[in-house]
Amino acid sequence: MARDEASSRKACCLVSEILEQAGIDRQKARQLRRQVLEGIILFCQWQLGRMNEAAPRATARKARKVKVE
Repeated sequence: MARDEASSRKACCLVSEILEQAGIDRQKARQLRRQVLEGIILFCQWQLGRMNEAAPRATARKARKVKVE
């Protein structure tokens, strides 16, 4: 595709064309987007849960002396 031709077309049209070539329609793209976002939300909730569980267990540690040769 020539640079002049690409710059004259709208970005949304190019994205639609690429998705069409890949065999992904709007419904499938929306479904994938939703699934990814739900996965990110689940991951964040899991991380927050781990942070809340780890907070009481945190104890101060003393530094160890190490001999350097």
